[in-house]
Amino acid sequence: MSSSILDDSLGFRLGMTYRKASHNLTQRFKPYDITPEQYTLLVRLTEEDGINQKELAQRTARDQPTLTRILDVLERKGLVRKVTDPADRRAFLLYITDEGLKKAEELIPIEKAYDKELFAGMTPEQITQFRQSLMLLFENAERLNMYNS
Repeated sequence: MSSSILDDSLGFRLGMTYRKASHNLTQRFKPYDITPEQYTLLVRLTEEDGINQKELAQRTARDQPTLTRILDVLERKGLVRKVTDPADRRAFLLYITDEGLKKAEELIPIEKAYDKELFAGMTPEQITQFRQSLMLLFENAERLNMYNS
């Protein structure tokens, strides 16, 4: 038998690729004392500062407990700050600090260069198609998740 059932499994292939890509990016970010998960939150906050935790969780596809844990680390590092939301005292508004902005700006080119290396051998059209396919898969997974909740 030359082909394993797992070789044809989308979930297995995506998971395997994610773990390898995440490990490699983790190694590149290590000298900057930041993880890919922390980086994602910082970059989202550079795009829109002052959003609440629920909005940030949605924009980063993170569950609330995971997001809270990552935000606590970023706050201890002085990269983000939480301010109680005047409209909802149970919620926080999130702001990137000057140090956090500096860190994000330092890491964005590293992540972009890594993406370029990761997509080596693919044409711009293939990359665009791949990104569109990933988005469609994500949307389908979200839709399917609604039926299982």
